[in-house]
Order: sequence, then structure tokens, then C-alpha cells
Amino acid sequence: MEKQSTVCLQQMNLDPSDEEAIEKASENRTATCQDPNSKPAGKKKRKKPTECFLNQPEEKQESTVKAKRRKKKKISDVLQKSAPKPAVPADLQNLLTQHFGENRSVIELEELQLSDSCFLPANDLTHSFSSYLKEICPKWAKLRRNHKEKKSVVMLVLCSSALRSLELIKSMTAFKGDCRVLKLFAKHIKIKEQINMLEKGVFHVGIGTPGRVKALVEQDALCLNSTKYMILDWNWRDQKLRRMVDIPEIKKETIDLLEKSIIKLCRDGSVKLGLF
Repeated sequence: MEKQSTVCLQQMNLDPSDEEAIEKASENRTATCQDPNSKPAGKKKRKKPTECFLNQPEEKQESTVKAKRRKKKKISDVLQKSAPKPAVPADLQNLLTQHFGENRSVIELEELQLSDSCFLPANDLTHSFSSYLKEICPKWAKLRRNHKEKKSVVMLVLCSSALRSLELIKSMTAFKGDCRVLKLFAKHIKIKEQINMLEKGVFHVGIGTPGRVKALVEQDALCLNSTKYMILDWNWRDQKLRRMVDIPEIKKETIDLLEKSIIKLCRDGSVKLGLF
């Protein structure tokens, strides 16, 4: 190594004993080796760690002013503001016309028309059930004694539910006397049981829902030829202030029963309609 360094010094015409000249020569040599355009290397700046955030979906800003929606009027809201009116025969006639008006011809609609003579006096909302029945059936005792046919009743009462049927049965105690009353609804009573009772016994009054009465009539378990009075529990309202004709299912079944069986008997004069 020493020999190589001395050779280099001799090539540069420098005296190996001259230390100052050797240092200057080494400085000049390093300077020439560097790139004149290169900048002195500075200290590298350490990058600050960047924080990572998860992109979350932007929540929809709810408008402070909500659009006012029109509330649908419920029948209970309407009825609370208006006093109840007793039913009249025109109410039943309008019900039939509105139901069949679009699908029936003029001649068919005329066959559904009932004259005032087909109706009993309507309840003016002052009667109890017993007092109303006494008014429209003054000869009930005689009719009850003469009725001896099975699978039929003298009086048929239609209402909206089984509970309402039980209420009417209790409230007619002062009127019915010793006559037999048959429950004609579906709750807790199978239709086979009602068919057996009609076949084996004689009943004077049948109280129930239009759906079960219609089913019994369609199965020929209940015959309406001996029926003299047909009472609709029209004016009574449930907890939601609905009448029986305000409940879609009960309304449809009532209209079906009227169309298929009752209206013809009324037009023939054998059955009278009452609106309680």
C-alpha cells in the first residue's frame, strides 16, 4: 500500500515528505470527482405518518321541515263529530244500489228494490231490544205456539259478531218468554253441531252472524220458508264506532244473504225486514 501511494505522489510531482502539499492535492482530487451540478446532500426529512380514516357512507340529512301528509279520515273520526242517526229503509236500499250499481243492469237493479211495505218500523234509538221486538211483533205468543217446524226459525236476527249475539240474547229475556233461541255464529260452535240441533229440535229465534247463517242456508240446514221476521242490528256500533255494514266482511256476507234468499221472500210478502 505504501509503495502504491508513493508512486501516485511521484506521478503528481509531489514530494512525499511535503504533507501540506499532499493534503491540498487530495482535497482537489475529491473536488474534481464530485459533480459540479450536484447539490450538497442534506439531511433527509422523515415523513410524518399519515392518519388513515375509513370512508363511511354519508348519512342523508333529514330535512328540518317535513312534508305534511294528509291523514286519511277514519270512520271513527267522522262519527265522533256527528250525532248518530237512526236507520231508515232508504239506507238499506242505498247500500244495495251502491254495491250492485256498476255490475247490474237496470232490470236487475229493479228486482232488488224493496217497497216500504217490506219493512217493519225502524228503531228510533229509544228502544231496548225487547221493547223493539214487542212493538213489531205484538202477536209473538201466538206465532211461537204455532211454530212446530224443524230446521227453521220464526225470527232471524243478524249482527256483527258472536259477542254482540250473546248481548242480544240476554237483552231479549223480557220478550222471548219460553221460546227457544239458537246461536248461529262460528265462535266455539261447529257448524255440524248447529245442523244437528236444527234437525232434531224446534227453535223460534235464531241470532248470529251473516256468514254462518248463509252457510247453513246454502247447506239446506236452515230453511227460511217459515221465517216471518228478519232483524238487522243496524244501529249498534262496536268500540271502533263501526256498524255491521261498515265492516267489509260482514257487509259482503249480509248483502249476499239478502240477494240470494231474503229479498225474494220480502217481495213475496212472507218476510218483513226490521232495522234495529
